[in-house]
Amino acid sequence: MTEIPTPRASSGPVPGAPDTIVLVHGFWVTPRSWEEWKAHYEAKGYRVITPAYPGLQVEVEALNADPTPIAELTLPPIVESLSAVVEALEKPPILIGHSAGGTLVQLLLDRGYGASAVVLNSAPTEGVRVLPLSQLRSTFVAFKNPANRHRAVGLSEEQWRYAFTNTFSEEESRRLYQRYHVPASGRILWSSVLANFMPGPQDAAVDYARPDRAPLLFISGTEDHIMPPSVQRSNVKHYTTGVVEHREYPGFAHLLPAQEGWQEIADVALEWAVAHAGTRPEPAGAQ
Repeated sequence: MTEIPTPRASSGPVPGAPDTIVLVHGFWVTPRSWEEWKAHYEAKGYRVITPAYPGLQVEVEALNADPTPIAELTLPPIVESLSAVVEALEKPPILIGHSAGGTLVQLLLDRGYGASAVVLNSAPTEGVRVLPLSQLRSTFVAFKNPANRHRAVGLSEEQWRYAFTNTFSEEESRRLYQRYHVPASGRILWSSVLANFMPGPQDAAVDYARPDRAPLLFISGTEDHIMPPSVQRSNVKHYTTGVVEHREYPGFAHLLPAQEGWQEIADVALEWAVAHAGTRPEPAGAQ
């Protein structure tokens, strides 16, 4: 097991280093799920952006009342929207993604964006075929009915606790469910599963051999049910170029950004990202 090192104190962005952090959320939550990390990094002097998926720029309560924008969502518009956010910045930011947001960050890196990146309990990119039983149980609600492919699919409080907060107290799990949970896009969930059985690259495909990709760190919680460490280990092994590392932290569930002790991991992630920013190799033949 990897012990969480004590992060060094930070007095703000290092001159010349990235001064902006983009936090990308996953499915079944919204940018609100980053509220603690946003405040934590802003207190260190960083500009922090938490973009919502297209059509989801409303509060959790509104999306639960009318999940139509979620039901209509597909992956390409999300990637285009995030790309536009990053392109508008003066210099490459640090990218941090959680769960499906980890997949989205990998897709952004594949487009050449970001100074460095960290993904937490990341969902995989195309070609990663590891399907642990706990993952199947966590996502079964979306796949038990083919009609869900065209719906927004929510989790019950019990399903949320198994998939996201299995190491949390029942009271805390309920509080976070009420605070963060929204349905997920059945279109995207079904497409991600079918992608490995369809010819040619699909929406979540990346070039694992891209020579000029920004450095990437995978962080896994050992108790994650929906995206266990075996998923990230397989994802890491697919990469054949660049700086790609993986660390596992004992006792953390899927909703790592809200679990007790998250501050230490947030600091370790930032320290790693700052240390590796600007180390992107140049493409062959570049001057």
